[in-house]
Amino acid sequence: MDEEDQGLVKGSGNKLQLTVDEVVEEYVGSFGFSQLVHVFLVSLAWIFDSHNTLVTIFTDAQPQGWKCISPLCDENEASVCGLEPGTWEWAAGNSSSTIAEWGLVCDQKFRAALPASLFFLGSLLGSAVYGRLADGFLGRKRTVLLSCLLTSATTFLTSLSPNIWIYSLLRFANGFSRSGIGICCLVLSTEAVGRKWRGQVGQYGFFFFTAGFLSLPLIAYPTRTCWRNIYKIISFLPLVYAVFILVPFVSESPRWLLVRGRSEEALDVLKRYAKVNGKKLPPNLSLLEPSSCANKVAGQGTKNLWNTNWAAKRMAIVMITGFGVGFVYYGVQLNVENLNFNLYFTVAINAMMEIPAVFIGSVLLSFTNRRLLFSLSAYIAGISCILCTIFSSTSHKKGNQSKGSLAQLTIEAIGFMAASTAFDVMYVYCVELFPTNVRNFAVSMLRQALMLGASIAPLLVVVGRLSPSLSFLVFGVLSIFSGMTSLWLPETLNSPLYETLDQQEEEEKFNTISDDMEIELGKEISNTSVFTI
Repeated sequence: MDEEDQGLVKGSGNKLQLTVDEVVEEYVGSFGFSQLVHVFLVSLAWIFDSHNTLVTIFTDAQPQGWKCISPLCDENEASVCGLEPGTWEWAAGNSSSTIAEWGLVCDQKFRAALPASLFFLGSLLGSAVYGRLADGFLGRKRTVLLSCLLTSATTFLTSLSPNIWIYSLLRFANGFSRSGIGICCLVLSTEAVGRKWRGQVGQYGFFFFTAGFLSLPLIAYPTRTCWRNIYKIISFLPLVYAVFILVPFVSESPRWLLVRGRSEEALDVLKRYAKVNGKKLPPNLSLLEPSSCANKVAGQGTKNLWNTNWAAKRMAIVMITGFGVGFVYYGVQLNVENLNFNLYFTVAINAMMEIPAVFIGSVLLSFTNRRLLFSLSAYIAGISCILCTIFSSTSHKKGNQSKGSLAQLTIEAIGFMAASTAFDVMYVYCVELFPTNVRNFAVSMLRQALMLGASIAPLLVVVGRLSPSLSFLVFGVLSIFSGMTSLWLPETLNSPLYETLDQQEEEEKFNTISDDMEIELGKEISNTSVFTI
C-alpha cells in the first residue's frame, strides 16, 4: 500500500490536509490538559459499571447468623435446614439480603446464583449490541449516554423486585444495560490522545472501576438492614452523571465523526482540544477523509477472522484463556463471603488490592513480555487460591461461620491482585494480537468469553458455601490452566500494530523466518569458533 492509500498525504497547494493522528501529534498535543479532563470525565462512568457488577456481593450475600425465636427451635443445629419454619429468624433481619428475604437456602440455595449468572449473560449479549451501536450510527458518546440511562432505570426497578424470578430478570436487563459503559468509555478515552498514550489511558478506566469497588462497602454498610436501599442509591448516580457531566462536558470522538463523514464536527472537537491546551490549529487545515482503500480495509468484515486459519486458532486460544480469567477474576470477588471474615472489610481489602494491580500492570506493560506477565499473574493467582484451601473451614456454630485466619485473608488478597493484573493485561494483549480490521471484533469476542466465565462463577460460589475448599481449589486450577494456554500465543512486545490479516500473516511469517536464520547463523558462527580454537 502506497503513502496515499494509507491516508498520510498532506495535500497540495494552500490547503493543508492531515489525518486525525497527525493533527493530535503536531497541533493539539499528544496528551494535554484538555485530553486529561476528557479522559477523567469519561472514565468516571466506570464507577457505575463497578457498582452494578459487584453489588450482589452484599445484596445476595449468605446471612451470617440466625437465632431462635421459639422454644421448639434447637440452638445446637448446625444449619437452619433442620429447623422448623417460624421457629427461627436471621440475626440481621429478613430484609438484609435477597437470600434472607426469599429463603434461598437449603434445597433452594442454587436459586441464589441465578441473578448473578443472568447479569453476566446479559453483559455478554450487551457487549455485542453496544459495540455495533458505538461503531455505527449512534456513536461513542450517545452509546455511553444510553447505557447510563438504561443502567439507572434497571437498577431502580431491581430494588422493587417482588420475587427471585423478577429480580433475576431485572439483573439480566441491568447486565445488558451496563455493558456499554466499559467498552465505549475505553474507546472514547483512547481515541482522543496520541499514539504513545493510548496504552496508559486504556488502563485509567480500571482505576475508576476500582474506585467504584472501594466505595461499594461505604454504600452497603449503612443500608445493611435493607438490600433494596443499596440499589436505589446506586441507581441515582449514573443518572446524575449522564445529565450533568456527560451531555454538557464530554465531546464525541473526532475519529468516529470523521468516519461518519462529519469532518467539520470532528475538526471543531480538535479545535476545542487545542484551545484548552493553549494551541491553535492552522486556518487552512482540513481533515483527510478515509480513502476508499482504507474503507475497504475497515469493511472487510469480521467473518474473515474465522476464515483465516492462524487468526481463528489465535482467537480460540484467547477466548479459552479469557473464559478462565473471567471465571477467576469475578468468581474470587463474589467468593469473598466464603473467607469467614467480615464481608465489608474483606471487600474493601480486595478493592484496595486492585490499585497496585493496575499500577503494576501499567508499569510492567511498558517493558515486559505480555505472555510472560500474563502467565505469571495467572500462576500466582492460581497458587494463592489453592493455598486458601488449607485455611478454609466448613464448621458453623449456631448458624455463624467460624472465624478465618489472617494468613488466609492475606493469601486471598495477593491472589486477587494477581488475577486483576492478568485481567487487565489480557485486554492489552488482545489488542496487540490482531490487526486493525478485526481488532474491535477480537476484543468484543474476548469480553464475551470473560462474561461467559463470569456467568458460571456464581454457581461455584454457592457450592463454596458448603465447601469453601472446593471453590478455592477450582478457581486455582482454572487460573493455572489459563496461564498455560497463553503459552500458545505469540509475544507482542514492541511489535507493530498491523492493518489487515494478510499483512500481519506475511509480516509474522517473515519475522519468523528471519529469527530462524539468525539462530542458524549464530550456530554456524559458534561452530566455526570452536573449530578455530
